[in-house]
Amino acid sequence: MKRLLPAFGLTPFVAYVLLFLAVPTCIAIASGFVGEHGFTLAGLAVLTQPNTLSAFGSSIWVSALTALSGAVIGAILCWALAALPERGPLRRVIDAASSVLAQFGGVMLAFAFIATIGIQGIVTVILREQFGLDLFAKGVWLYELPGLILPYLYFQVPLMVITFLPAVVALRPDWSEAVATLGGSSGAYWRRVGLPVLAPAFLGSLLLLFANAFSSYATAAALISQGSQIVPLQIRAALIGETGASQAASAGILALGMVIVMTIVMLGYGRLMSRAARWQR
Repeated sequence: MKRLLPAFGLTPFVAYVLLFLAVPTCIAIASGFVGEHGFTLAGLAVLTQPNTLSAFGSSIWVSALTALSGAVIGAILCWALAALPERGPLRRVIDAASSVLAQFGGVMLAFAFIATIGIQGIVTVILREQFGLDLFAKGVWLYELPGLILPYLYFQVPLMVITFLPAVVALRPDWSEAVATLGGSSGAYWRRVGLPVLAPAFLGSLLLLFANAFSSYATAAALISQGSQIVPLQIRAALIGETGASQAASAGILALGMVIVMTIVMLGYGRLMSRAARWQR
């Protein structure tokens, strides 16, 4: 009982995960295998349809692009932040802002971009009337698939700062001093010590950013009102369709596909972060 007693503190968290994550996920996936006459595997054919493959391809493309861009920009910011005093005001402000902006998404983020660089956004109007530059000269890209890149980067970069900064800060100064003592250059330090040590943390953060973008829905739903270019929007279209239970089953199969992708990504993330944690202890 003494060994089990500390585990009781996890009871609220476990109950929350079961009620609001595990149970809804199981119900959503199970709905894809229920037909008019009971259990069926016919719904799996949805995963091979051209529009489904296109949606998964678009989701992976947007997620990979924003994850890689956010990881590179965030890594540069982390390197700059690591040089600041840990208790300094600027470091604290940036840390706090990153924590807030990493969670700033959904309809509020979409509205912010529409009001700023939308067709009648304040920046768009100023550029068009004062400088003769039309952001939408080649189409309304903000309300299509490419328009998701900038909003996604808005929360991807702060998330990278939060997850990757501890690894950069944990680099020990005596390692570079040891390399210099042995006659090594700065390039040799980064090639043989710095980059190999940071690689697991960087790749793990990259996978986390990919998962974050792949599962995002509200921002895309607020910006893209027509079409189902990515998987979350295709699930929405299936759930609000008027063709009956078959569409609900399709939504469940699409959810299963997303769960499989997310499981693979998060398993890779967990493995990489466990490797990164070894030298940070």
